[in-house]
Amino acid sequence: MAKLTKESFIESLNTMTIKEVMELVEAMKETYGIDPSAVAVAAGPAEVAEVKTEFKIMLQSDGGNKVQCIKIVKDLTGLGLMEAKKLVESAPVAIKENVKTDEANEIKAKLEAVGAKVTLD
Repeated sequence: MAKLTKESFIESLNTMTIKEVMELVEAMKETYGIDPSAVAVAAGPAEVAEVKTEFKIMLQSDGGNKVQCIKIVKDLTGLGLMEAKKLVESAPVAIKENVKTDEANEIKAKLEAVGAKVTLD
């Protein structure tokens, strides 16, 4: 029997009906103990989980503690008192962008300690 090439195998698959392909899959499972569909999934392009290292700190609300929240935002951003007040009052709003993970978590903790609602995007 002549060796079946990849190209001729694929060409043969193109001429098969769905039922014939399913029968082929079942036969491969029985004969070789493998599930070709699982192999196809495993052989697909690997998705690499991207680890986020920079965040945008989003103030969702002041949590009813506006004065304390304004003080923290003022200290974190270097804004004046009025600018920090306007920023807090316009929530949801970005407080800082491109912040490293550790710093972002510290800022979030400071704001949450006074009752503010914060997300890291």
